[in-house]
Amino acid sequence: MLNTVKYRPYYFSKIEPFINDRLIKILVGQRRVGKSYILKQLSQEISSRYPDAKILFIDKEKYEFDFIKDYNDLIVYIQEKVNLQVKTYLFIDEVQEIENYELALRSLQSDGNFDIYCTGSNAKLLSGELATALAGRYIQFRIHSLSYKEFLDFHKLSASNQTLYDYIKYGGMPHLVNLRKNEDVYYEYLKNIYDSIILRDVVARYNIRNVNFLHNLIEFLADNVGIIVSAKKISDYLKSQQINIIPQTVLDYLVYLESVFYIERVKRKEIGGKKIFEVGDKFYFEDLGMRHAIIPFQQKDINKVLENLVYHHLRTHGYRVFVGKVGDSEVDFIAEKQGKTTYIQVAYIIVDEKTHEREFGNLLKIPDNNPKYVVSMDEFAENTFKGIFHWSIMKFLLEFE
Repeated sequence: MLNTVKYRPYYFSKIEPFINDRLIKILVGQRRVGKSYILKQLSQEISSRYPDAKILFIDKEKYEFDFIKDYNDLIVYIQEKVNLQVKTYLFIDEVQEIENYELALRSLQSDGNFDIYCTGSNAKLLSGELATALAGRYIQFRIHSLSYKEFLDFHKLSASNQTLYDYIKYGGMPHLVNLRKNEDVYYEYLKNIYDSIILRDVVARYNIRNVNFLHNLIEFLADNVGIIVSAKKISDYLKSQQINIIPQTVLDYLVYLESVFYIERVKRKEIGGKKIFEVGDKFYFEDLGMRHAIIPFQQKDINKVLENLVYHHLRTHGYRVFVGKVGDSEVDFIAEKQGKTTYIQVAYIIVDEKTHEREFGNLLKIPDNNPKYVVSMDEFAENTFKGIFHWSIMKFLLEFE
């Protein structure tokens, strides 16, 4: 099957206003979430607007560009390909593969004749010295795997219990649309992405020697999605499995996994106060299909899987997310965006009064009037209780923005 190029208007609408702006546009996110296609969409849009535009596209995933090792190689190649007196639209896919790339970008930007777009698969892309070198010269866009609405659009499906189940089970990696709909085919592809991320982006980049421990750590995180864990707790668990790893090593490996956008760490925050707890975090996966390629989806995991689903939806819509702490109780998510705060509790099914009291009760303890939601798999959930909205997971994924 030929690859289907699907546009993602949500992200395009965020980046499009910066076409012809001197700021360097950098798209970041886990490998294979669709950054390259968005880059191609932008180049096609520019070509249609400006038919005479000079466009230079460098894809570091392709062998033909393997000779570009560092910033000097990049500058030389560009000088050979373009007239520096004419405006050029420069696209670089996986720019972190070019050593000291920021030196080249800063130089090209200062020339004034380049409109620059890049992608990267490492959160450290613009950290530390890199951010200093490009300070004030770039704008960053985080790209995620498909939302449920995008999943429906990509696969030409309608919202239903079956398509929601498929989305939960297989996740939102865009390339799945080009594969035969077969569970074995899907998971073989997802496992290949996993191997690429772990071996290429983590093991090779960070010179990891204890690869077995890394795999064990990932399995632990997959089994403990949405559960508060600490480096010591992980270390103690691994010791119980005859794997002796000190907490500092655990912390380092967690940072490595975060840096490639494979997992995300969520801090706990005191509701009504400013305290952010430094010990004990929750971890969620960028894509549920990637989680299920490690640990197969089982019904018994539905609560933690739904939490991950809601978290992913919040992040794709630009929310900063924390775990809420109110007294001795916990609220699954504090979602913050543009000065507004929303509280969200996630449950499987509100089956009885005890469950109702727990899920709604924690939200009722919050002493402010910000919007509050309980999100569950209850199919006909669309009501309020003492000002708290009760939405089905499908309604939340389709309507909450």
